[in-house]
Amino acid sequence: MYSDEQLYAIALRRCSSIGDINFFKLVRAFGSARKVWETPKKELAEIDGIGRKTISDVGNSEHLDFAEKELKFCEKNAVKIRLRHLNELPFLLHECEDAPAILYQKGNFNEELKPVSLVGTRNMTSYGKKFVEDFFEQSKNQKYISVSGLALGVDKEVHELSLKNNIATVGVLAHGFHTFYPSKNRLLAEKMLENGGALLSEFNSSQKPDRENFIQRNRIVAGISPATIVVETAFGGGSISTATFANTYNRDVYALPGKITDKYSQGCNHLIFQNKATAISNLTDLCDLLNIGEHQNAMQELFPVKKTVMKLTAEQQGIYDEILANANITLDDLAAKIGAASHKILPLLLELELLGAVKSLSGRQFLAV
Repeated sequence: MYSDEQLYAIALRRCSSIGDINFFKLVRAFGSARKVWETPKKELAEIDGIGRKTISDVGNSEHLDFAEKELKFCEKNAVKIRLRHLNELPFLLHECEDAPAILYQKGNFNEELKPVSLVGTRNMTSYGKKFVEDFFEQSKNQKYISVSGLALGVDKEVHELSLKNNIATVGVLAHGFHTFYPSKNRLLAEKMLENGGALLSEFNSSQKPDRENFIQRNRIVAGISPATIVVETAFGGGSISTATFANTYNRDVYALPGKITDKYSQGCNHLIFQNKATAISNLTDLCDLLNIGEHQNAMQELFPVKKTVMKLTAEQQGIYDEILANANITLDDLAAKIGAASHKILPLLLELELLGAVKSLSGRQFLAV
């Protein structure tokens, strides 16, 4: 059974001028979607940032009729309804300012497992395919959830290899559950549900896979995970928007670098160049940064490799010690602690990176290895 609050939430979100942010603002001010629906518009308009045009559609009986039909649709199709203002969204997604007011879900989203988002072009090359295969081979014994957009190309490869390695996988849709796009992936989606995964969508059963919906979908892919991996993308590809959202939410972004002449590596290279993503140099380090490294469950090696002791100069050692004591320290904070200008310590940071002593992260942050 569904609640009255779900009914009024669907009706309120159906109003043409009430998006996710204004929805959250109103229900936070009045306590519930039902209370907003039943409150005189004069009172609603007194809320800061809420104008008459925004609330002009509130109370429209057609929206309430639609909401009743939507609840019946959800009941018939085993769709869960999760409301942000009742703290029902996945934790990290709830933290995003523009998180969806309503999230529709089929299947199971295990919030005890760490989600990792992987995205990329629909025109995946053999280089991208090999990376995804190697990534899942490297992490197949770890407990996490993969997240992608159920599109063709990289998304499809991510979901399929998750199933192959018995990793629960979540697909975020750009339309309601009344349809499926692309239709070629319908069977794949069913297998994902059978394997303990989930399908998520912020769109109701009247909303088709319109172009703008895919950009909206991407913010959920970015917001639901602590880290996003961009496998391959061209300039202006949809995955660039996912990386941009992830940066906005202060999440980690990793990108697979490639040749500057390869069209579907140019977007990744540009993200790295702009310090909007950390370059992926090898899978072992990537999995360690994601906290899904194989070493966590591995037995001690029979013939362990002896670690090389680095010899650093006094200046290098001073910078290294500060980074070691302050994980993910920014360039500005590091400069302040060292007492030197940022441009003077950049060459030393580069030397430390080349020595393998530190790693450069997105947002000009640094981590000791």
